[in-house]
Amino acid sequence: MRITASQRQSNETRIRATIDRLLRGEIPADGGCDVKTLAREAGVDRTAFYGTRPYAHLRAEFERRLQTLRQADDQPDPREAQISRLKNEVSKLKQRLAESASTIDQLADFRIHALAQLAAQHDEITRLRASATTHVLQLPIRTNTIGSCS
Repeated sequence: MRITASQRQSNETRIRATIDRLLRGEIPADGGCDVKTLAREAGVDRTAFYGTRPYAHLRAEFERRLQTLRQADDQPDPREAQISRLKNEVSKLKQRLAESASTIDQLADFRIHALAQLAAQHDEITRLRASATTHVLQLPIRTNTIGSCS
């Protein structure tokens, strides 16, 4: 079934209006910022946007404008923006987790070395105390004092 020139013009006007709405972020709850939603919202068969079909140039325009927005870090679809934001947050959290794990490993190594050093010092103190009781010489006790101690 062929469409008339005025029907085609009407469809193109509707498609362009839908493109503008989608790129402004007016995304239906059950759709996305994609050709499938574009076709459904414009009331046009999706196959008309591919190959040599009548609205392939509008699909190309839609995808070009969408790509331009994405390159400018402007996501028209709030869900895609949220996904992008969450992916960035996950990356940052993974980095923080890796840094924390590294710090924990360093502190665990420090703890092991500190405990080993304390144990060695304790053994040395114990050894010195044991040897000191057998080799300590008693100094003579002085009985006479010089001067007043009051």
